[in-house]
Amino acid sequence: MSQLNVSKQPSVVDAEPFVDLRKYDQSWFDRGRAGWYILFWWFVQAIAFPLTPQPLSNLRCAILRLFGAKVGKGVLIRPTARFTYPWKISIGDYSWIGDDVVLYSLDEIHIGSHCVISQKSYLCTGTHDIKDPAFGLKTAIITIGNGAWVTTDCFIAPGVTIGANAVIGARSSVLSDIPAGQVAWGNPCRPRYPRQK
Repeated sequence: MSQLNVSKQPSVVDAEPFVDLRKYDQSWFDRGRAGWYILFWWFVQAIAFPLTPQPLSNLRCAILRLFGAKVGKGVLIRPTARFTYPWKISIGDYSWIGDDVVLYSLDEIHIGSHCVISQKSYLCTGTHDIKDPAFGLKTAIITIGNGAWVTTDCFIAPGVTIGANAVIGARSSVLSDIPAGQVAWGNPCRPRYPRQK
């Protein structure tokens, strides 16, 4: 059988890109602190957090407060949790932040009291405009209501509000708001039934 003239057909991977990343510009974006301060924070976090034993959550909370985070009393933070810009984060009393959780705080992240953000979950306040040839940066606040539980390995998109006492099932992608008191899961995440007290 002869070759199918594959070389003469345009490749699906060689199409003209819709974006021109040479035009990308985030000069308008305010990270909230000077560049040297941000690098200092990343250095402190990379060294101090993993080296503090698991029971020393109070020390990790104190470090976050030093860098501008609003952290309530009784908060538990695991050593492998990551905070991009702590000065854009607030965490209410007695909440837990699990192992390998990432709070990608290009915009504000507000976590209420008695919340659990379980291991490997990713709270992402930044994205890009896919209609913009310059791939412009877009950010939006994430809010997690009191008593909510974001279970393991969930993605929380920019601009999402999760209502008080909601539960987000494992490995869900939360792309829109979840009402208070609902058990929700899926990709995309949807409310399934009311949470019982």
